[in-house]
Amino acid sequence: MTTQAAATPPRLSLTQVLLFGAAVVTLSMGIRHGFGLWLQPITMDRGWTRETFGFALAIQNLAWGIAGPFAGMVADRYGAFRALVVGGLLYASGLVLMALATSGLAFTGSAGLLIGMAQAGTTYAIVFGVIARNVAPEKRSWAMGVAAAAGSFGQFLMVPVENWLIGGFGWQNALFVLGFAALLILPLAFGLREPAHPPGTHGAPQSIGAALREAFGHRSFRLLTAGYFVCGFQVVFIGVHMPSYLKDNGLSPTVASTALALIGLFNIFGTYIAGSLGQRVSKPRILSVIYLLRSAVIVAFLLAPLSPWSVYLFASAMGLLWLSTVPPTNATVAQIFGVQYMSMLGGIVFLNHQFGSFLGAWLGGKLYETSGSYDIVWWLAVGLGLVAAALNWPVRETPIVRPAWQPT
Repeated sequence: MTTQAAATPPRLSLTQVLLFGAAVVTLSMGIRHGFGLWLQPITMDRGWTRETFGFALAIQNLAWGIAGPFAGMVADRYGAFRALVVGGLLYASGLVLMALATSGLAFTGSAGLLIGMAQAGTTYAIVFGVIARNVAPEKRSWAMGVAAAAGSFGQFLMVPVENWLIGGFGWQNALFVLGFAALLILPLAFGLREPAHPPGTHGAPQSIGAALREAFGHRSFRLLTAGYFVCGFQVVFIGVHMPSYLKDNGLSPTVASTALALIGLFNIFGTYIAGSLGQRVSKPRILSVIYLLRSAVIVAFLLAPLSPWSVYLFASAMGLLWLSTVPPTNATVAQIFGVQYMSMLGGIVFLNHQFGSFLGAWLGGKLYETSGSYDIVWWLAVGLGLVAAALNWPVRETPIVRPAWQPT
């Protein structure tokens, strides 16, 4: 009994994990949620096309996804602190260089590559790994919902702030201010600094290679990963291109910023509800319903006469569904495979999300330039939502039973 107690490191408290984790995702997700507000001022000032801007944001999402599993490996092996510190520094650097970029290539390197890598180390996969390791299983989905709701609050809070900064100080100075704000992630990282995990802390030892083979050989993991592609496509297309879509149709920039803020506001409730329901209802079924409802909301938006109020209703409804996929997806991964490689496996699922994000950002700009309209992409988002609902329905969240480990 004494030996077992000594082998178990002290955990961070639930309050500490939620407080500091929520603050980190409030900053990291809040800053990125308003990037669509920069599309028109930057492209007009620099003389670039929307495809140039959209491609940089597409690279950002792709870099975020590719770097995610590696940031997760670091967090799983050494704790989240190191990943958060490096991510915070990259975030601040990327925002400053984004303001200074005078060519499409430089803009892609800063707004795309650097900020994408930064987000891999400062967002959900890293924070959810801390939650999974320090929160009891019966509260895990709920705690992830709370953290995701905090990210939603950041979206609600930061969009009007970013719109005000752009209007009052210019788009370049607004990015400088956000760069300084991103540095706040560094002191917050100390609140998520976990004690060292001695060998054997997680039960039977499993190598990274074995964990990857186990996950990719699991049908539910593959289905969950495939469905998450659609989430990325939908939210990034809407977040990046909706402000320009609305302006093209004669609505003011205020309508767009209000819509993005409403998405963030209602997302607070949507993510919290999804996380709480995940403790009592099948999480894969929750995901299927979310994707079905997204398609229905987009169809209603496209068929209704466009006005400020139709935009606000759409934003409110979509906000309830915006990041509500995040808690049940990550909680399902933790429930099936355990917490030892939670950040890494969550990062792999998220990588496919970011492949979808890449296409949502880039294809929106590409098809607009070639057809002069976003209509094709809107309807593509509807069809993909139906596919994701079908993919998630057969997912089973039963924990894997591994052979008992016998120490030698």
